[in-house]
Amino acid sequence: MEKGFVFLDEVLHGVRWDAKYATWDNFTGKPVDGYEVNRIIGTYALASALLEVQKQAAALGYGLLLWDGYRPKRAVDCFVRWSDQPEDNLTKERFYPNIERTEMFAKGYIALQSSHSRGSAIDLTLYHLDTDHLVSMGGSFDLMDERSHHAANGITSNEAHNRRLLRSIMENSGFEAYSFEWWHYVLRNEPYPNSYFDFPVL
Repeated sequence: MEKGFVFLDEVLHGVRWDAKYATWDNFTGKPVDGYEVNRIIGTYALASALLEVQKQAAALGYGLLLWDGYRPKRAVDCFVRWSDQPEDNLTKERFYPNIERTEMFAKGYIALQSSHSRGSAIDLTLYHLDTDHLVSMGGSFDLMDERSHHAANGITSNEAHNRRLLRSIMENSGFEAYSFEWWHYVLRNEPYPNSYFDFPVL
């Protein structure tokens, strides 16, 4: 692992995670290049900020579920190759029902240079500590649709409230939101703002 990075579960004790790109449960339909194990890596700065997130969430009765942190550049390259392949409809209905896979980059759902590859971006949600049930956010992780935007129409007032709650906790802990994805946040003062790493998650 690159110096300055850590497995987030080693710092955030009790955190839940499901590294989707290490599994078959993601929009490509198979494990993604660079994700060799189902664990999530980030910079020490990211881990430190998430400790504050975890503390604030716990005080309100919530825990954190992490989906992605550091993303090797080779994984982004894998996304690019996948987007150029003919549509097979295996994951379209679930992840990008209203756009074509070739539009994912132009519409802002995937970046050719991902903030995740800098090591201080995180994809996450909240769950209820008393039941372990996920908090309803009005859409699932990596749903590439207007429904995932922070200002989305068509979600309930409770779901909108839950998104605002997560955003408030994250912004109070030093993160910036991304308008197109309610689950995606980047550390405001990230340590490697101009570096895109490519070491694998091992």
